[in-house]
Amino acid sequence: MGRLDGKVCIVTGGNSGIGMKTAEVFAGEGARLVLTDVSESNKDKVLKKIRDLGGEAIFVRGDITNAQDNEELMRLAAERFGQIDVLVNCAGVLERGLKPIDEYSDQDYDFVSNINIKGTMSISREACKYMAARGQGNIISVASISAKLGCGGAVYVATKGAVVAMTRHIALRFAGKGIRANCVCPGTVWTPMTRNQMKEQRSPAAEEFYNTVEKHSDLSVGICKDIDVANILLFLASDESRVITGQALD
Repeated sequence: MGRLDGKVCIVTGGNSGIGMKTAEVFAGEGARLVLTDVSESNKDKVLKKIRDLGGEAIFVRGDITNAQDNEELMRLAAERFGQIDVLVNCAGVLERGLKPIDEYSDQDYDFVSNINIKGTMSISREACKYMAARGQGNIISVASISAKLGCGGAVYVATKGAVVAMTRHIALRFAGKGIRANCVCPGTVWTPMTRNQMKEQRSPAAEEFYNTVEKHSDLSVGICKDIDVANILLFLASDESRVITGQALD
């Protein structure tokens, strides 16, 4: 029996990185999936992997910063599968977020916060409406250890701190009402986005960020990978974590 049998899970950022790997892991555990991303370059690839695992999924191209896209996504998910059990917020950007407080521009802030804060909150708002109507649901977000340690670029730190705060707000807002919310706070995760930013934007400030993250862990397994985060998201999405809410797991 799969750990997510019977659950309908929406995964944002499903076209690549942590979102794509999470979709694969969830499919292998019996979830029915609705994937969304502003890009659909890997759409056929991820849907094939899910089918090969015996899973069922649809891919809906959408922009999480657009409220109408989020409303339509929820409508399509409920129409196709009859319910929405889990929302996993994987969509986010590191690009333009690695400058320190005395170097970032307003344009950097607008770009990063629009996706990491506005987008994450917007799609969570729409999911909460459906979940509240059913009296059950589960919202899981990917934040960052930088939200707690303050290491790295000012804008990225601030936006991921907002994700942690939003998670606690949702958990408190729906305490005792069947909806729980948690987030994970990874250090550096080896994904296409991270690799690109390390090549293109690794300024002295970024160097300090990565060095601090490395010191955070004494594990000998090396840098965290997308599968490591996906496995933690799986636990939080399953009923094994049914007594956990309002937490930000490092």
